[in-house]
Amino acid sequence: MQLRPEQLEQRLQRGLDTLYTIHGDEPLLAQEAGDAIRAAARAAGFVERQVFTVGQHFDWSGLLGASQALSLFADRQLIEIRIPNGKPGKDGSEALQRYCQQLSPEVLTLVTLPKLDFQQQKSAWFAALDGAGPVLKVEPVERKALPAWLAQRLGRQGQRVASGEAGQQTLAFFADRVEGNLLAAHQELQKLALLYPPGELSFEQVEAAVLDVARYDVFKLGEAVLAGQVARALRMLDGLRAEGEAPVLVHWTLAEDLRGLARVRAAVDDGKPLPLALREARVWGTKEKLYERVVPTLAGHQAQHLVQAASTVDGIVKGLRHPDWPAEPWDALRRLVLMAVEAAAAAGTPTRGTRASMPRALALHA
Repeated sequence: MQLRPEQLEQRLQRGLDTLYTIHGDEPLLAQEAGDAIRAAARAAGFVERQVFTVGQHFDWSGLLGASQALSLFADRQLIEIRIPNGKPGKDGSEALQRYCQQLSPEVLTLVTLPKLDFQQQKSAWFAALDGAGPVLKVEPVERKALPAWLAQRLGRQGQRVASGEAGQQTLAFFADRVEGNLLAAHQELQKLALLYPPGELSFEQVEAAVLDVARYDVFKLGEAVLAGQVARALRMLDGLRAEGEAPVLVHWTLAEDLRGLARVRAAVDDGKPLPLALREARVWGTKEKLYERVVPTLAGHQAQHLVQAASTVDGIVKGLRHPDWPAEPWDALRRLVLMAVEAAAAAGTPTRGTRASMPRALALHA
């Protein structure tokens, strides 16, 4: 029974289920969902709480026994099952399926898991959890949704930004400072609540209070590049460098996106429909939408030029030199990012009859 995190509060108000499952890789949202369930459980009389953390050589029989043993001091109990690696194993899979078959109304169970891959979500043990109660998938808030998320959180504490474009600029600034780090975003929101009274916040107040605590995911860099977002892509690249990310990894993820772009373009040139070309290149989700935007108007020679540039940068990040490229790996990556962003932005422009050749001016002066 899939449930979005924002639906949890309303669900809890209607009554408690016997089992809840939370999985995903966003710590703040997972913590808030768990806290809401625990608070509702305490209010409903589930006084005793037992926590089982699954690790190597975990005693599953002890968990099964605890779920059937009522406390001498409390009629109801909350049992938390934490599986940090998301892999209960064969014995755990069987135990979880039995556990879900013998749920008692006197026991409320909360299962917490990390982000699960496709195969884990199709497993028998996860299907048993899904069939026994609500399953909440907590995912990071994407950059485009972050301003609205921040505005909603400000509203909870009685604060807001100005209406219109001025307010949107304030939220965009705030989002840039906390992207990829919701825990820090939560702390910055709390700071604003302490510093300023309820009401409207000015850009100057937000700028003075909010620290730059953004954390960038190397795998999101390609999305910014394919979207033609030059400022965001360069900000992410600088952030990854400041965080100590290895340039080899940054190059590999970016090069994979560029090679995928070239493969899809070549397949389309060979007469294959774009959806088929994307499936064969194993392009899914957000990247699929970005490829659909760029590929139709990107020339094949442009895609190959980017792949050749990525190959050159591959040598640079591994210690080789090239006479036409910067010797420092991060400078070379910056040029590659600029080339790719500008090509994607030009290709994504729907104007006909103005197909640009590979733009070089900005890249060569990076």
